[in-house]
Amino acid sequence: MNEMDMTSVTWRKSTRSNGSGDCIEVAADLAGKVGLRDSKDPAGPILAFSPTAWATFIRATKAEGSRH
Repeated sequence: MNEMDMTSVTWRKSTRSNGSGDCIEVAADLAGKVGLRDSKDPAGPILAFSPTAWATFIRATKAEGSRH
């Protein structure tokens, strides 16, 4: 992502996070993007997705999970 002010960004972990630290965090307030980062490296790289792409990923993940 381009440089942006990260002080006002709210990151959240999954409610299914077990506290082991092996988590990802998601932020939905990144100037029209959905951000994804490794919780073990909060100063590290951030992946950015359009809200549509993120919603498609979540739907597909939930659908795949219901098959198992």
